[in-house]
Amino acid sequence: MQRLTFNDINRAKFRLCENNPIIRNFGGSFNAADPSVLTPEQSHDGRWHLFCHTFFGVYRFDSENGINFSLVKKIVSKAMRPNINYIGGRYYLFYEKTKSVAGNALSLIGGKWKSEIFVTESENLDEWTEPKRALGKTRDFEADERGQAISNPFLINVGGKNRLYYSCGQTYIKDCGFCEPTYISFAESVEITKGYISRNEPIIRPDKKNPYLNLCSGCIKVYRLADCFIGLQNGIFEKNGNSHSAIMLLRSEDGVKFDFVKMLLSPQMCGENDWMAQYVYACHLTFYNGVLRIYFNARNKANPLTGRECIGVYEAEIS
Repeated sequence: MQRLTFNDINRAKFRLCENNPIIRNFGGSFNAADPSVLTPEQSHDGRWHLFCHTFFGVYRFDSENGINFSLVKKIVSKAMRPNINYIGGRYYLFYEKTKSVAGNALSLIGGKWKSEIFVTESENLDEWTEPKRALGKTRDFEADERGQAISNPFLINVGGKNRLYYSCGQTYIKDCGFCEPTYISFAESVEITKGYISRNEPIIRPDKKNPYLNLCSGCIKVYRLADCFIGLQNGIFEKNGNSHSAIMLLRSEDGVKFDFVKMLLSPQMCGENDWMAQYVYACHLTFYNGVLRIYFNARNKANPLTGRECIGVYEAEIS
């Protein structure tokens, strides 16, 4: 990604892939969500690998072309919002560890939520180490009367340190019937899997005056370019009495203070298909063979019983 400049991203002409959605909800779950992707040059076997979650845990898919994916297997249960990294010939899968499916369901009807960021390692994507906690609650803003939520991990290296961006806190979204992350912050460590120290304050918080951030912060994925950092953030916002989410392009000089640039991808109908009609959520940016791809998950409607989440691709060629 560091071969690209901000202008490369800002001027890119993205279009929705004709195969969308590329992964639909499966296995009895209402959602397939939060994709994290390895390109062929980021994997040991020269294939594309996509990690996502359902109600039942984090799963791995693989592909020859990054569009047509096949389910391989479940990696870990009681887990969501994965982030896969290939560093020094070893894979590091960060994820939000939650309660069981039953425990999560109880959280929706008044029980306390509890989640932390865990990590597991592999050399081949098939055999994984025993997961261990990478980041738990250390700041007051990470918890409230609903419990504690440490979520949406995303790892980059900044100045020789490992910087783990994450979401935290909970804001109840009335029409959805569940919570979304209130704040965004990060923690840093010289080691990949442990020793993370969180900032004292969030870097992004809700803003009632911001039309795309007036409910809560959602999550962010941060990339180092040749001339700056960019963030792809999906804030949760209210418009005309309903909640929505869209993917925004942010710019930063240091990866700490981010400025809004523009909306990259908004909820919309795709012909008669409503799979991304109300929410466009967490995403992952890749660049391979001159093509930018934003893998994202989307939701058709707020209703917690009839709403479904699927994964799509938004892509652009870079000349």
